[in-house]
Amino acid sequence: MSGKKLFVSNSTESIRLFESDWMEALSKVHFSVPLIIFLPVIGFMFYLGFSGTSMGIGAALVWIVLGFLSWTLTEYIMHRFVFHFEPKSEWGQKLHFIFHGIHHDYPCDRLRLVLPPSVSIPLATGFFFLFRSFIPAPGLFVFFGSFLIGYLIYDMFHYAIHHLEVKGKLWNILKTHHLKHHYVDPHKGYGVSSPVWDYIAQSHFEESNNQPKEELKEVESPVEA
Repeated sequence: MSGKKLFVSNSTESIRLFESDWMEALSKVHFSVPLIIFLPVIGFMFYLGFSGTSMGIGAALVWIVLGFLSWTLTEYIMHRFVFHFEPKSEWGQKLHFIFHGIHHDYPCDRLRLVLPPSVSIPLATGFFFLFRSFIPAPGLFVFFGSFLIGYLIYDMFHYAIHHLEVKGKLWNILKTHHLKHHYVDPHKGYGVSSPVWDYIAQSHFEESNNQPKEELKEVESPVEA
């Protein structure tokens, strides 16, 4: 990691991104919105997958596990190679800041912690048609429903990591992993809902570099006010 000093604000307030009021509104979202939008979709997907079909429990469990694992891999790839891709051009830098840079500068912004519908709905639609091209029904519907469950877990975990106090060893592992991505090295620790792919791709934080809990609390404070 370079010695460049990063700007990090712990303010929960949102800064303005766009001059246009409607574009600004589309860039902000309450954490409950993904649940409101996608829980009915998930229910409908499972209804299509199980209604009027002879799919057994074993086959259903396989599609559910594959769907969730596919989400964790998708989350890792998008976070590492899309959200953290920084073009050299001025226009590209601005686009990167809008999509992800702002989250690293303002990680506690309550209205920019989950994907806004202007992004999540087109992405979900694109992934559905991608999966439909090689996964036959009814497995497609169960797979995609599980994939969306993985997405909601990611969004809710992401919000909770930054704003809620949750106790538990597993939760502390996930929270420490993600906070290190923000406050120690943004080029490691890309998994949010699962660190598994970081270990597989060798982008995890070395155990020897793990900070004690007390030190991590100090790292959570803003680097610059």
